[in-house]
Amino acid sequence: MTNKAPKSAIVIGAGFGGLALAIRLQSAGVATTIIEARDKAGGRGYHWVKDGFTFDAGPTVVTDPPCLDELWALSGQSISTDVDLIPVSPFYRLNWPDGSQFDYGNDEAELRAEIAKLNPDDVAGYERFLDYSRGVYEEGYVKLGSAAFLDFSSMIKAAPSLMKYQAWRSVYGVVASYVKDERLRQALSFHTLLVGGNPMTTSSIYALIHTIEKDGGVWFARGGTNALVSGMMALFERLGGTIRLGDAVSQILTEGDRAVGVRSVSGWTGHADQIACNADVMHSYKDLLSGHARGASRAKALAKKRWSPSLFVVHFGVEGEYPDIAHHSIIFGPRYQGLLADIYNNGRVPEDFSLYLHHPSATDKSVAPEGHSTFYALAPVAHLGKANVDWDGDFGRQFADSILEEVERRVAPDLRSRIKTRFHYTPADFGRDLSAHLGSAFSLEPLLWQSAYFRTHNRDDLVRNLYFVGAGTHPGAGIPGVVGSAKATAALMLAQ
Repeated sequence: MTNKAPKSAIVIGAGFGGLALAIRLQSAGVATTIIEARDKAGGRGYHWVKDGFTFDAGPTVVTDPPCLDELWALSGQSISTDVDLIPVSPFYRLNWPDGSQFDYGNDEAELRAEIAKLNPDDVAGYERFLDYSRGVYEEGYVKLGSAAFLDFSSMIKAAPSLMKYQAWRSVYGVVASYVKDERLRQALSFHTLLVGGNPMTTSSIYALIHTIEKDGGVWFARGGTNALVSGMMALFERLGGTIRLGDAVSQILTEGDRAVGVRSVSGWTGHADQIACNADVMHSYKDLLSGHARGASRAKALAKKRWSPSLFVVHFGVEGEYPDIAHHSIIFGPRYQGLLADIYNNGRVPEDFSLYLHHPSATDKSVAPEGHSTFYALAPVAHLGKANVDWDGDFGRQFADSILEEVERRVAPDLRSRIKTRFHYTPADFGRDLSAHLGSAFSLEPLLWQSAYFRTHNRDDLVRNLYFVGAGTHPGAGIPGVVGSAKATAALMLAQ
């Protein structure tokens, strides 16, 4: 038998997970306040407007629209009231150093033709991989994606399904067992990088991303990912929620083993029946919960875990349009496994790199002045605990120059001479702006032994009424992941 539902809640952080959780709570009649450190909501979905160009910080790949639709449907509303989602096709255009190219989308005939273009013998193997992906999607996403793993017994119950799909194997290893062409192996395994995982070590359960994309499509919010953030804020405020921007939380207040409120750097103090953290999980425990013994003990345990890499992102606005460059491009470098080892294990920032090139003006011209284009080029890099380099100085500027040179050489002739505005965002910025431990862009690395029960729990084990949402808790990073975490956490909070 549960107690009476809470009357009030405070959510720390206005990232996608925090916004989704706050919407669920407010829709259920819980008076909810979001407090956000930065001047704008979004968390990792922050944005800038410079010289007429709109630059999304990321994420930029929107999948599984139903998980977003559900947030509006809770109060009988429609997402279309606030957000215009546009389908992206192809999902990605993949480019290799040998000049070969692969358009990856969900048109069945076109996709199989693209596979056959690289290796006709792999079409049948792809069909078998698709069956595998659909299976892990049902077990790992539909059944477990919004379930809270609070005790080990819940993990044991899930184990048979996970073992059935050989969850101990890596995504790359499973893909390689179905297709032989190395380019196709890369094309079907790179997706784990979008949630901070190394394809060589991330559990094969994450092959479910392929089915999420195929079934739900890949989408873009008109105006940028920031428009989705704005739409979620509009819904939350329409429901009667309150948001405080530009005021970082300095402490989670406790009475005994109970979380009772927060204090901010401005001196504001808020009390509520429940407190939920969408902040970085290490920052939450080490800094915000420093007044309770649980904070130090949990931070010590988190420090021993493996953290996802960071990102180096070059944003640039360009004169002219590039109709031959897709909305999403993956520009593979000369190495795949070796580069991943440098990023995840060796802590080396190599001279070669693979890039994700985002070209939102290919789909939506409103994000750039007329006759211009908006881009960013993203390179995964080792986090600050592995790579000790001068991101704020000459090294960072030179790295950005090298990335732009590679984009120009591979897909955009005369690019650099057309650039009207540019800036870059580094692992050091992730640490400063988001209080991200080691500058990690995705929180804990999505390894099998850091998933579900072994990830930060959606509800703290000791401090009552303290909850977690976002990339650091189950199920992990990415928009569907953090929105799923909000569903799991809201269910716990509402059942208190």
